[in-house]
Amino acid sequence: MPRIRNVEAWRVDLALSEPYEIAYETVSRAPQVFVRFTTDSLVGYGCAAPDPEVTGEDAASVLHFLSTVAEPVLKGADALRPARILEELREPAADHSSALAAVDMALHDLMGKRAGIPLWRLLGGYRDRIRTSVTVGILPLEETVARSRAFVADGFRCLKLKGGKEPDLDAARVLAVREAVGPSIELRFDANQGYSVEDSQRFVEATRPAKLEVFEQPTPRGEPDLLGRVTESVHLPVMADESLMTLRDAFRIARRDLADMVNVKLMKVGGISEALAVNSVARSARLEVMVGCMDESELAIAAGLHFALARPNVVYADLDGHLDLIDDPAVGTMTLRSGTLYPSDRPGLGLKTDL
Repeated sequence: MPRIRNVEAWRVDLALSEPYEIAYETVSRAPQVFVRFTTDSLVGYGCAAPDPEVTGEDAASVLHFLSTVAEPVLKGADALRPARILEELREPAADHSSALAAVDMALHDLMGKRAGIPLWRLLGGYRDRIRTSVTVGILPLEETVARSRAFVADGFRCLKLKGGKEPDLDAARVLAVREAVGPSIELRFDANQGYSVEDSQRFVEATRPAKLEVFEQPTPRGEPDLLGRVTESVHLPVMADESLMTLRDAFRIARRDLADMVNVKLMKVGGISEALAVNSVARSARLEVMVGCMDESELAIAAGLHFALARPNVVYADLDGHLDLIDDPAVGTMTLRSGTLYPSDRPGLGLKTDL
């Protein structure tokens, strides 16, 4: 049996080519923590993208967890028994979801490499590509329109506009983009928890002519009843993002009809294994799923892609968190063509070269 002989983790700080603004912060850098698990014949890689606002971690806490908690469990363990390893780490990793996601990725990478096939095939292989949205941060109206036109010219057919600070200005930006890009481009809007129920209702009504496809996380995640009130009172599909951090959250959202859709991010839920469990809850409740991301290396984005390709009800993708990163060491792990993501045909996660 292939046992894990060596566990390594290291930090890489990646700058963004252009900082962007969302409802609660401006982002200019994206710290990543890469992991490498080595057996006698295989090497598996994973990546954590901690975010103090979302996952409650930073790079230092991820490294500490990996060295003090994860490594003793991993060293000497059978690499082909990921469920056993992850279950042992699940409770200690309750506040370290991106660290657990990195471990999970590396174990899945080893599984795919041992099988000799890409991970999306190993997980189910429902589809072999998926269209992704691309994000337009909070910008003045004219810049929002110009950025949106540029993305469409690059081949993207779905735009996600960020907002959440001023509903009336957000609505004006959405309407201007719709006029600029025409009716065939899908538009989504993410308020990043910035609205009240009344703000949400006013924004949705004002943007009715724009025919938005999705209204994402309008209200604060700590007040789930507000999300439910928006969901039941507007005509747009409402998506839970920050409100879904765990499998238990998925159950609560489904049981109480708090949202129409859920955004599953590997960094929030703790990796591919937990994402598959969340997806099963969503499917049982007939909730559509979008696979999302944060500012993540292409290696982590590829892990989200493999998850999305494996299951039929993961119908949306927002996997653009790698596009603005400078000097990402995992470039080439997948392919983007005209707004559509394609996995590598290499085994596992498809990393092009060893890190």
